[in-house]
Formats: sequence, structure tokens, C-alpha cells
Amino acid sequence: MVDDDPFAPKLQKPAALALDTLSIDELHARIAQLKDDIRACEAAVSLKEAQRAKADALFRGELS
Repeated sequence: MVDDDPFAPKLQKPAALALDTLSIDELHARIAQLKDDIRACEAAVSLKEAQRAKADALFRGELS
């Protein structure tokens, strides 16, 4: 895959969080943060897909 960078640091799985120790408010805050992270990841994927489509079109000679 073109996006693979052999020099990029490998993502590590975050340490398990003991959810039973969190309050309801803390759980809601965690959910909100995770949803924000998901939206940011989805936006990054969309951007990369658009860039890939442009590159593919360029190399197929579809862009002028």
C-alpha cells in the first residue's frame, strides 16, 4: 500500500481502561471524546481517499 511509511512510529493499542471505576459523567465524557476521535479519523480517511482519486486520475490521464 502506498500510504505505508516504514519509518512511521507504530500505533500502540491504548491500555485497557477499567470502565467499572468511572462515573456516569466520566463515561459520557469518554464517549464524547471517542466520537470526536472517530469523526477526525473519518475526515482524514475522506481526505486521503480524495487525494488518491486525484492521483489515480492523473496517472490514468483523466486530468487535464
